[in-house]
Amino acid sequence: MGKPIKELAEKIGARVVGDGTGEATGVASVTTAGKADVVFAENEENLGPALKSRASVVIAGEFAEKAKTSKTLLIVAHPRLAFARAAQLLRHQASQQAGIHPTAVVHTSAKLGQQVSVGASAVLGKAVIGDRSLIGAGCVIGDGVEFGEDCEIYPNVTIYPGSRLGNRVIVHAGAVLGSDGFGYVRNPQSGRHEKFPQIGRLEVEDDVEIGANTTIDRGALEVTRIGRGTKIDNLVHIGHNCQFGEDVIIAAQAGFSGSITIENRVVIGGQVGVGEHARIQEGVLLGGQAGVLPKKILRGKGVAFWGTPAKPLREYLKSLASLARLGKR
Repeated sequence: MGKPIKELAEKIGARVVGDGTGEATGVASVTTAGKADVVFAENEENLGPALKSRASVVIAGEFAEKAKTSKTLLIVAHPRLAFARAAQLLRHQASQQAGIHPTAVVHTSAKLGQQVSVGASAVLGKAVIGDRSLIGAGCVIGDGVEFGEDCEIYPNVTIYPGSRLGNRVIVHAGAVLGSDGFGYVRNPQSGRHEKFPQIGRLEVEDDVEIGANTTIDRGALEVTRIGRGTKIDNLVHIGHNCQFGEDVIIAAQAGFSGSITIENRVVIGGQVGVGEHARIQEGVLLGGQAGVLPKKILRGKGVAFWGTPAKPLREYLKSLASLARLGKR
């Protein structure tokens, strides 16, 4: 089932040029597009191939407005962004049918909103699940978990009791949310490590996406929080009591110790490691494999840091050059 082109244009803020009476069913690249697909041209150079594709709808900028074509043009200021939004709208159009699979186990006290989908062998405790949310096969959702609306939880995700997810949260397969943090107290007499209470909770705000096999610990006594719009790649670990701001980007295999603060719009590359109680201030960029020492504060909106211990990029490159000169001697 498709979506009317005029409705799609309205939702992505586009102006229709040409015939807007048809329907679009999906998005595709210019080389694989079918007749009912939507493609995009980010600039004039890409417009020709888009117009030659089989797609019936092309999202483009004003440079395409006077193009001679039988295709429907959707004119926007930012074609790539509009295409991404169109993809989301068309993907939801074809989402899994609502209902509870016969093999799922749902507690009698669970509260499921309208059009909720629960996959095969999923287990739900006394949870609250918002409207139109999808829970994949094999998921385990603990007691006291709360979801907002339009969440997508893919197969084999485990969400520990008491965790809270906002609206439109996406969690990919194999992720574990709200597990105990790695917290112990050493007994000086015996030398043994005794478990410190891990009785806090995890809160994930609206529009967060969490990658496959990522793990996020609950707070020890308070809250681990992932801010609105943050996007986390696969195989990332976030320790207990961490506070992540809004619109943070984290690439794969990054690791965060406990009680770290990451402010809004920080960008973190792959395999970055951050020590406990560190603070990364708003707008900082951390390059791949950078290492941030415990309790360190990195500041400077738009400043890129690299290396271990992480330094501003210019300083890091100077260090490398000095090492190279020493090597030649």
